[in-house]
Amino acid sequence: MALKVGDLAPDFELPAVAGEQRLQVKLSDFRGQKHVVVTFHPLDWTPT
Repeated sequence: MALKVGDLAPDFELPAVAGEQRLQVKLSDFRGQKHVVVTFHPLDWTPT
């Protein structure tokens, strides 16, 4: 699905770690509350 400038990002869910707690974070948890920047780091934290 191609997005255009100004389109809302589709909702997605990712695993997260906060201290010792493991949880799931959804983009929609922040919609209307905070600005969110999404970046992708291919092969980050993996041996090369």
